[in-house]
Amino acid sequence: MALRHAILAALLEGEASGYDLAKIFDSSVANFWMATPQQLYRELDRMAGDGLVSARVVRQERRPDKRLFTLTDAGRRTLHDFTAAPPRPGAMRDELLVQLQAVDVGDAAAVRRAVAERADGSRAKLARYERLRALLLNGRTEDEHLAHAERIGPYLTLLGGIAFEEENIRWAERVLDVLRQRSSTRA
Repeated sequence: MALRHAILAALLEGEASGYDLAKIFDSSVANFWMATPQQLYRELDRMAGDGLVSARVVRQERRPDKRLFTLTDAGRRTLHDFTAAPPRPGAMRDELLVQLQAVDVGDAAAVRRAVAERADGSRAKLARYERLRALLLNGRTEDEHLAHAERIGPYLTLLGGIAFEEENIRWAERVLDVLRQRSSTRA
């Protein structure tokens, strides 16, 4: 998946500035796609050049003018075509897993701290995702939301993010238990 597909999907929510998109990526899309604001702005410029998004300038007093981006028909077709193609298999590249692979000859205390930090980060993300879930549901049950929401994609990806962070926490806790047991038997 290219960054442009994630941007096109984010623009389904409506017109947005690059800053707005950065906030959207940070608060919701980040559970499945990461991008820096600089990457977003560069890709938005390319997408506008390719006719996938249109941009309009909004004049602002006391602040720089901002550009608001909207999906074009070509952008919607591109997103449609993207959803019709089979996804490529995901690949995990995680430096912490390499450190764990080498923990037997490495600094086990540092690796334990890194795993604990990963768990803490996952707990923080999970709390943020649960707050977002409550906002999306807006007092409705999940079944009510899914039956009546205009779009269900954001909710479904949020569920994936929640499951991912829950599993990260379970995994980290198991790793920490094993590393504690291992260090106590070797002491």
